[in-house]
Amino acid sequence: MSVVIKAEQVSKQYRLGEVGTGTLSHDLNRFWYRIRGKEDPYLKIGEANDRTKKGSSDYVWALKDVSFEVQQGEVLGIIGRNGAGKSTLLKILSRTTAPTTGTIKAKGRIASLLEVGTGFHPELSGRENIFLNGAILGMRKKEIERKFDEIIDFAGVERYIDTPVKRYSSGMYVRLAFAVAAHLESEILIVDEVLAVGDAEFQKKCLGKMKDVSSGEGRTVLFVSHQMDAISTLTSNALCLINGKVAINASTYEAVRFYLENNKASQGVYQSKPIPDYPSFVRVEVITSEAEGVHKNGEDLIIEIEVNMPFIKEGIAVSFQIFNEKELPVIYNYIFDSEQPILRKTGISKLKCIIPKCKLYQGFYYLKMHLAESRGKIKFQEVDKICQFEVKMMNKIIEWGWQKDVCIYTEDFVWIKDDF
Repeated sequence: MSVVIKAEQVSKQYRLGEVGTGTLSHDLNRFWYRIRGKEDPYLKIGEANDRTKKGSSDYVWALKDVSFEVQQGEVLGIIGRNGAGKSTLLKILSRTTAPTTGTIKAKGRIASLLEVGTGFHPELSGRENIFLNGAILGMRKKEIERKFDEIIDFAGVERYIDTPVKRYSSGMYVRLAFAVAAHLESEILIVDEVLAVGDAEFQKKCLGKMKDVSSGEGRTVLFVSHQMDAISTLTSNALCLINGKVAINASTYEAVRFYLENNKASQGVYQSKPIPDYPSFVRVEVITSEAEGVHKNGEDLIIEIEVNMPFIKEGIAVSFQIFNEKELPVIYNYIFDSEQPILRKTGISKLKCIIPKCKLYQGFYYLKMHLAESRGKIKFQEVDKICQFEVKMMNKIIEWGWQKDVCIYTEDFVWIKDDF
């Protein structure tokens, strides 16, 4: 197999808070260095793109010295946390933006789907946008006409094909956009995290199509996703980015394992100082049935929550999700203030949620907390990846009768307030 994409020392620098890369004085300084045959002076400064920390420089490296190769017919997964540089890399590969330093060589036409409805005109119908988007992606009119019925059938929007796409839902948008990109006879298909907008049936359909174009048609696919199951199913190799740098380029199994190990939830109890201006979580703890954060499958699981209310406000909803180590949600529950007066006083209120006979597969889990008004219309706070705990099957492993990443409950949740 031949190499169809080769990236060598690719870097992308941005200046925060500015349109472009700098001021007139910076541009003149760059020009002066360039005519003397010297390196751009602003490439010597800049910090890694760690969005969680305040930096001392206005320049950040969204990508830094990224190098890799992709073979013909290979499906390469690109994974990493939000802000790791995945979308920046795909935009460079799609020639939407240019790298600051380094080179990328690609053989063949590239079809990319980076954002929902990219290239669509809201006033045009679905039919007109197929021809417009196809032309933008490099398809000839006859080629689009030949594949038109196949595109509509794949997208499943035949009834609305002559309706302006501004009236489409986001799911219909992405269906039509993916259908056009997938049916373009390009050598390289680039797909960003847009499939998350579609429903489960359509995601399965898209994954099947990407398998077909890679294995059946010998086309190369670059696939970005936060769904580790999709990455594991579709790709053979994966690239993991951390703060704009390649952390690992290996088999999908090794890359996913590395990603999960480096993105584990925080251990133990979550604690935070009260925020004076709006409601916030000050303490969250998962009480497991065994010591050291280990939960015995089938025993009661307890979640203790403390919320600070700087003012009295009705209609507050406290909710949580439990995610597994593959970042898939397996439990969701909430308590709503209009149904039970839980947070009708200023200061700290205590809540407890008991999940009777909690049956989860063995593995690691973590919490994601939500604090909102009017069932999520106004969000006060969201705290992710906290209070990790481990579920173990004691003695022999028992199959509870559902799929591995799905949990079904028949017992009622029990909420208790201010008496523990």
